[in-house]
Amino acid sequence: MRIRPTPVRATPVQLIPDFPGPPYSGPVTTGGRAIEHGFPHLDTVRSALHALFKRLSYDTVRTFDTSVPPVDVAFDDDEDLHLGAQRVAHAMVRHLHLPDARAVITFREMEHAANVELTAGPEYFIELNDRFRTHRKDIGAALAHEVTHVALHRLDLVFPGTRDNEILTDTAAAYLGAGWLLLDAYREHGPFSQKLGYLTPEEFGYVLAKRARFFGEDPAPWFTSPQAYEAYTAGAARARQDLRRPPLAAAGWTARLRYAKDRRAAQDPRRPGRPPATGEDYAFEGPSPLRVSFPCPACHQRIRVPVRGRLQARCGLCKTLLDCDT
Repeated sequence: MRIRPTPVRATPVQLIPDFPGPPYSGPVTTGGRAIEHGFPHLDTVRSALHALFKRLSYDTVRTFDTSVPPVDVAFDDDEDLHLGAQRVAHAMVRHLHLPDARAVITFREMEHAANVELTAGPEYFIELNDRFRTHRKDIGAALAHEVTHVALHRLDLVFPGTRDNEILTDTAAAYLGAGWLLLDAYREHGPFSQKLGYLTPEEFGYVLAKRARFFGEDPAPWFTSPQAYEAYTAGAARARQDLRRPPLAAAGWTARLRYAKDRRAAQDPRRPGRPPATGEDYAFEGPSPLRVSFPCPACHQRIRVPVRGRLQARCGLCKTLLDCDT
């Protein structure tokens, strides 16, 4: 007799509001919650990127250089619902380098978009919201989040607290090439709105822009939602700001002036012990030789370099080569 392991149920992916229902006076969720915008979880997102590189290593992350292609998750209306969902689930399983095993997909009424059981395997047990029966386009987005839950569980990569762990899952899904579907599921049509996942649309765009720069793969042509493309553009603009912070050579004029002032303060012999003199991201360490530490704009690993003018530094975690003016 086969004994099934006691399942651990992952926190379900949010449904905000998931699908158009009765008319509403604005982009609100089913429970009256507005879709959040901006970058309220940015610190956690950056911590998630750092944790992903530390747990997987540079070489493993590089194996995700190609995203899940749209053709693998396309879902025709005349395709059998369960067979199609299993096909898409297997595409996610293969993409995330999980063992090839049976995916059991069921549909039922629930508040959230999906649930997954984090069992020892080898099968994958996933529940999808009943509304996906008639809104099949976004099945791939829901499965991207749930299968990423499984991948992180088997890597033993977890953040404390439900909120942070869900942000980790969305960040990992997006950075490893499956989560562009989660952003594409974001739409606003007049009084109706829909968003899957725990990141804001702009934060999804931020992570996808980080991925695009690291792998040289632009997801913009895949977006079918105009709002998703706008969120990606906003996220990409925020990601570019990470490349313009001192001591990076591309830092803006105002930031360079502030950095120079902090550097003089750190070098002032009248100050006992001199450092610390810190900016928003950088911190001086010393006293001699004076060094400055700052986060890598790609993986957010702290990098320490000597304060001696123009130089190049390579991040030891993600191997990114950085032009600096210290």
